[in-house]
Amino acid sequence: MIEDEPNISKLISFILENNGYEVLQAYIGLEGIEMAKKELPKMIILDVMMPKMDGFEVAQELKKEELTKDIPILMLSSAAQYRDKVKGLESGAMDYLTKPFDKDELLSKINEYIK
Repeated sequence: MIEDEPNISKLISFILENNGYEVLQAYIGLEGIEMAKKELPKMIILDVMMPKMDGFEVAQELKKEELTKDIPILMLSSAAQYRDKVKGLESGAMDYLTKPFDKDELLSKINEYIK
């Protein structure tokens, strides 16, 4: 997960860990890209609004890299405009959920993409 807001990060980690998932955390885009190349996670949950490098840029970089191009990306952001969702999908995300999010919908999307 690449999320710069500590409270949201803790909430998502809590939900995922209580449903049997292992969670790796990065707080900024470049850290997340490097972690993804090293750890090769089954999926990346990616915030959009982050300092220095936004989630759209992170997704584009991940999709350019041979090691990470096939990792599904789920964008989870408070940027809820239609154009934000389209930009997220065009950047390489498989799906785009908005905050506040529904726990069951988040888990359903994760299960859908990492089967």
